[in-house]
Amino acid sequence: MANTKSLFETVTLGKTTLDHRVGVSPMTRISATSEGLVTDQMGSYYTSFARGGFGLIITEGNYIDDKYSQTYFDQSGIVYDNQVQAWKKTVDAVHQEGAKIFMQLQHSGAISQGNRFVQETIAPSAVQPKGEQLAMYLGEGPFQTPREATRGEIQEVINGFVHAAKNAKSAGFDGIEIHGANGYLLDGFLTDYTNQRTDEYGGSTGNRVRLLVEVAKAIREAVGKDFTIGIRISQAKVNDYAHKWAGGEQDAEIIFGQLGQAGLDYVHVTEHKAWEPAFDTSEASLASLAKKYGNIPVIANGHLENPDKAREMIKNDEADVVTLGKGALANHDWVNKVKNGEPLAAFKPEEVLRPNAKIKEFEV
Repeated sequence: MANTKSLFETVTLGKTTLDHRVGVSPMTRISATSEGLVTDQMGSYYTSFARGGFGLIITEGNYIDDKYSQTYFDQSGIVYDNQVQAWKKTVDAVHQEGAKIFMQLQHSGAISQGNRFVQETIAPSAVQPKGEQLAMYLGEGPFQTPREATRGEIQEVINGFVHAAKNAKSAGFDGIEIHGANGYLLDGFLTDYTNQRTDEYGGSTGNRVRLLVEVAKAIREAVGKDFTIGIRISQAKVNDYAHKWAGGEQDAEIIFGQLGQAGLDYVHVTEHKAWEPAFDTSEASLASLAKKYGNIPVIANGHLENPDKAREMIKNDEADVVTLGKGALANHDWVNKVKNGEPLAAFKPEEVLRPNAKIKEFEV
């Protein structure tokens, strides 16, 4: 029987019902205050997507503790009560426009470029990160070599994610998304060459995904069954764009299989082009492999600003929801335009990534 799902029909992620299947992807910004407080300008930014028809907005990554999680200076946080209160105003505004909003929770791991709390970084292992810091986020030169996280610090990471998720829930968010992608801490544990541990968190793919599973389960236990929880997964990293899982589809089976049993409501998969084969051994996209092995809803991200490509992902049952980054930046009203058959504006990075500007946005 042919799949009859369409881009603009309702869909449910956990206990959250969306008006349709198009959302805004999480995009790194450095426009909070130095104390990690959301500003009115940021509130207007998020609310504009809701006003433009997007049914789901996933925020930029927020740091989760006052230790090692902060990734950039002027990044927003969800650690303290004043940060919770600052976010409430934005959440309420987005809800008033009829959209749902999830908060992304992030721990930087080895690729932090600016942390007001500590100077050093922690990671699964003391491995020098590839590449150099991102200039668009005011970084310069190589990343420092991190210190290997102790068992106690791993537990502190889990506790930090739990505390942050509870704070996000109290701020009124409809759900949270765990950042397990792009080379940050959880992805550092998942990645073979950055994780050289010999304990139960290192070695096999099943061991390397353990921390992601433990974080998801701990959050679920803390927030209850009615709060939506997802996780973002990628192969590529901000400092290693071409990375692929060494085990190919077998890795995908283990990773998505375990995440699918961790109490999550969805997996958010991001690739450079969401529809392309994940590995050279088959035509299957990473999103379709997440659907196949995870058995939970999948959000697909990666150059889906073309409405036909977005529809194709839904029609082919490779994803339940699609999210847009650059397409949304160029068209805060992408949904309304597509529904009305209006032309879409092209993404112009020079209008978003302004040198030395306070507002910087990028899809990662």
